[in-house]
Amino acid sequence: MSVRVAESLEEVCSLLAADPATSLLAGGTDFMVEVNYNHRRPSSVVVIDRVPELTGWRRHNGRVELGAAMTYAEMEHPLFAAYVPALAQAARTVGSPQIRNAGTLGGNLATASPAGDTLPPLAALDARITICSVRGTREVGLDELIVGPKQNTLAPDEVIRSVTVPVVDGPQEFLKVGTRNAMVISVATVALVLDRARRSVHLALGSVAPVPVRATEAEEWIAGVVDWDAPEVPLDDVLTRFGELAAAASVPIDDHRSTADYRRHAVAVMARRALARVLS
Repeated sequence: MSVRVAESLEEVCSLLAADPATSLLAGGTDFMVEVNYNHRRPSSVVVIDRVPELTGWRRHNGRVELGAAMTYAEMEHPLFAAYVPALAQAARTVGSPQIRNAGTLGGNLATASPAGDTLPPLAALDARITICSVRGTREVGLDELIVGPKQNTLAPDEVIRSVTVPVVDGPQEFLKVGTRNAMVISVATVALVLDRARRSVHLALGSVAPVPVRATEAEEWIAGVVDWDAPEVPLDDVLTRFGELAAAASVPIDDHRSTADYRRHAVAVMARRALARVLS
C-alpha cells in the first residue's frame, strides 16, 4: 500500500478527493486492529496526526474546540479537565497509557462504536462536529453523525476537523462499568452535566443502545425537582426515580460482555450516583 504523511488539512481533503478509497490514520487504535485481522485491506493510507489544524484544543467565546487528532492523554490534562471534566474523566478510562497516547477523539467518533467512551460526554454536552472536504465545510450534531453501530454519515471524501462543546457552569460526571477495573470495553456508561445557568440536567448513556442515547425524560423530570437556588443531594426516592427513568431510556442487548438486564441495572445505579455527586 502507499502511505503519505499529510502536512495540512487542505492536503488531506485533496488526497481524499483524488482517491475516496484512501484510509485515514491517526492513532490507529481501531484501524490497525481491523488491518491485523484482515477486516480491512487499504490500498492507500494518509497519516493525519501531524496536521496542525487537527491538533490541540482552544477556548473562545464560551466554547472549547477540540482538534480531531487530540489524544485521550491530552484530554486528561488538568487545564483541559477544568473546562470539560466529563470528557477528561472518560479519557482516563480508555485502555492503557500507550493507547491513550495514541487514540484520538476523531477516531472514536468515526469508528462510531456504541461502546465509544467519549461519545456520552459529547452527547450530554450537545457537541457540534465540523466536517471538511474540498466541497466545503459542514457542522452536525452527534446524532446526525452516528446513525448505527459503527455507522456514520461521513462521505468518502470527508474528514472530521474538530469538535466544539460549551463551557458549562456546573459539575460533570462520567461513570463506566466494565468486566474489570481497567483496560476494558464498557458494559455501560453514563455522562451527566449539571448546567446551573440554564437550570438543566443533561444525561447521556453509552453501550446500552445502537447509538449514544439522551435520557430526555429523566432530564426533564429532575430539572423540575431540583431546588436550583439551594441544590442538595435529593432524597433516596428521588434518586431512585431518576435512575429508573434513565434505565428506561436504554435499549440494551445481551452479548458476550453482559446481559441486557444487567446493563439496565447498571445505568440506574450510575445515574443515581452521578446525580448525587453533582448535587453534593
